[in-house]
Amino acid sequence: MKNLAAKYGREMLVLRSSKKDNTVINIKGCAIGGEEIVVVAGPCAVENEEILKETAFKVRGSGAVILRAGAYKPRTSPYSFQGLGESGLKILAKIGEEMNMPVVTEVMDTEDIPLVAEYADILQVGARNMHNFALLRKLGRIDKPVVLKRGLSATIEEWLLAAEYILAGGNEKVILCERGIRTSEPWTRNTLDLSAVALVKELSHLPVLVDPSHATGIRNLVMPMARAAVAAGADGIMVEVHPNPDKALSDGEQSLTPRDFSLMMRDLEEIARACRRRLR
Repeated sequence: MKNLAAKYGREMLVLRSSKKDNTVINIKGCAIGGEEIVVVAGPCAVENEEILKETAFKVRGSGAVILRAGAYKPRTSPYSFQGLGESGLKILAKIGEEMNMPVVTEVMDTEDIPLVAEYADILQVGARNMHNFALLRKLGRIDKPVVLKRGLSATIEEWLLAAEYILAGGNEKVILCERGIRTSEPWTRNTLDLSAVALVKELSHLPVLVDPSHATGIRNLVMPMARAAVAAGADGIMVEVHPNPDKALSDGEQSLTPRDFSLMMRDLEEIARACRRRLR
């Protein structure tokens, strides 16, 4: 196994050699990185208050503890729905408070950090921004947890070094998220690298989430990959759920229905017990 400390000439904050115990990040009574497995769920985007509230109510009732939804949506096409911006942040914060759920949403630009941090409990760095070092440095200076998604074609080493930028800035509340990488396989949106979960848990003390929605891009594959992620040692699952996926403004094809989400949660509970853990 590579000795990154020797390679870069200094002890790396992200590595387990610098911190023996697992990092556990507490967010409004929800601990990520401990014995309990957390589930983060919600629609891809904040479309309006009604849909977000309905989704939050249903995923909360099935056991999700953190609400996800995007207010700013980086899309491949500039003509696709780009999110509601600040009004979306306000809706997300309001529903999160009503449902007693911490909320996570993506921040795309250094200038947006103060605004997003005002409304969100957790800030997410999307795959396209994993190598945005100016953004990572600034997130290292805030006192809020950061979910760092693995880049589209990033190696594990590059992913860990991106996390190092945030840790080096003084923010120790970093949560890694495996969301699939781009390979030559055309059948799925990305290729979910579950070996990375087990390896990163060995290399680093940071908690690791898995996003099977973006990893597969196919609704019917989300549930089996979520089950496999728990078995691989993930500290949490992040999935997209929508009350009517066929009418979702973004990523409907990979969004679970509330019913499917409820069925998935039952499966995850059993797998967690088999792995001597439990769902939050």
